[in-house]
Amino acid sequence: MSHSDTRQSAASRDADRIRLRKPDATDGTAVARLIRECPPLDRNSVYCNLLQCTDFADTCILAERDGDVVGWISGYRPPAEPDTLFVWQVAVHERARGCGLAGRMLEALVERADCEDVVRMKTTITPDNDGSFALFRSFAKRMDAPFDESDGFDKHEHFDGRHDSERLITIGPIPDREAAQADSRSAA
Repeated sequence: MSHSDTRQSAASRDADRIRLRKPDATDGTAVARLIRECPPLDRNSVYCNLLQCTDFADTCILAERDGDVVGWISGYRPPAEPDTLFVWQVAVHERARGCGLAGRMLEALVERADCEDVVRMKTTITPDNDGSFALFRSFAKRMDAPFDESDGFDKHEHFDGRHDSERLITIGPIPDREAAQADSRSAA
């Protein structure tokens, strides 16, 4: 067995030990700690993470291994676009990388009953974040959905020069979900 095969086998065993779940009020500080340990992610206040874990729990997902938080996705449904899930942040601790955890979390999130009417996903990504681009392109491919990139937030216009520009990524419509939504509208 090669070194690569051994590493893949270990990653597969680790993936089997990871539990995905909705966050709750007790998870806010653990989420803040995970984000702090995953540079260069933008840190939010613990209070912000607590609100994500409570008020936005239906559109967030947490990954645990042996009781430790090793993965997190925060998201929300924009009020003006209720059929869209906006992914705010994706964090995977270095101890849990290499087993496809971020992709598993994205899929588990859109498969929830709370997101059954989601037909599109949006996020913003800095132009130099190759890992995030790969994650969302791969997700779009697995969903058989279009991947569109457009202007998002500008470094100078929106961030006063204090944050890199962000590209807006739109995935969708997601074919099976769009068809299911059309069927439910015609049945009503």
